[in-house]
Amino acid sequence: MNRRDLLSAMALAAAWPVATGARAATAVPTLKFRELYVRGNDLTDKARGLQGAEVEMIGYMAPPLKPEIDFFVLTKLPMSTCPFCETEAQWPDDIVLARAQGSIAVVRYTDLIRVRGRFETGFQTDAETGFVSYVRLMDVRYEKL
Repeated sequence: MNRRDLLSAMALAAAWPVATGARAATAVPTLKFRELYVRGNDLTDKARGLQGAEVEMIGYMAPPLKPEIDFFVLTKLPMSTCPFCETEAQWPDDIVLARAQGSIAVVRYTDLIRVRGRFETGFQTDAETGFVSYVRLMDVRYEKL
């Protein structure tokens, strides 16, 4: 193989992931709502294994309680009201708290969004609002699909 052929082969190999849409080895894992719980408040092995890791979830933004807020509720299905004022015993298995570092730009509750953030688990009560969360995405970024 001559130098020109070698360089062409190397360029083709480097372009392969881009051309095929293949994800890099450092891709953010996707976590689906159905992969959160085994039963009740028991997390799946996958969810426990992703504790502290950046993950991607797809869902809907429940309407926030007030316009200036740094968090929202990510839901499996569109919800026209916020489902977030539950006690630990009533915690629904199809919502996730999504907390940003600054104010969020609200999207319609019927618009599907992709959210990335650090995955945390364990019951936590927000000191400011009194809201209870069991699973959270922290430092989120999101985009409408």
